[in-house]
Amino acid sequence: MVGSRSASGESSAEFAQAVRDLRLAGSRPEVRLTEVPAPSRIAPYAVALSAEVITAGASDEGDELASGRFVLLHDPSAPEPWDGVWRAVTFARAELEPELANDPMLGAVGWSWLMDALEHHGAHYVAEGGTVTRVVSETFANLDDRKATVEMEIRASWTPTGPDLAVHLDAWTDLLCTIAGLPPLPEGVVALPGQRR
Repeated sequence: MVGSRSASGESSAEFAQAVRDLRLAGSRPEVRLTEVPAPSRIAPYAVALSAEVITAGASDEGDELASGRFVLLHDPSAPEPWDGVWRAVTFARAELEPELANDPMLGAVGWSWLMDALEHHGAHYVAEGGTVTRVVSETFANLDDRKATVEMEIRASWTPTGPDLAVHLDAWTDLLCTIAGLPPLPEGVVALPGQRR
């Protein structure tokens, strides 16, 4: 099992089921999920997935529109700050239009995209927290022919409380697609499972 530490007992079985559910979670075809090494010192059990949102096309090649990481932690001791035995820790990043650099509502809008995605997927949670950061890069001297760029970074964590942990991954991939500028899927359209590498 990539990104998890071995253990025994009920918690081990519960975590193994959660990992299986994450591997089967549906995501949009533009999202490429890859299991990566998980942090090993934060919790007894952990699994991590990196993601890229790329332009749709006939092949795996395409322009990267957004990227990020989703980590699911499990600690049967229920650490006090978590308010539960599970914790989702996430990061999402995308380049935005330069004119958004000075929008005073950008942070609040970015956070609302995450909250809306969790609500849309019925992903119940407590103890949420995070930051929305804008990074403006300007070029000078022999690089002054390049335009300024603006990136949005959303770092968030929350404690899943429902039995279906995969909906939290689905909500997070929706957030990635939103910050990448992709329109939402039409009502009634279900995404097929994304490619896992």
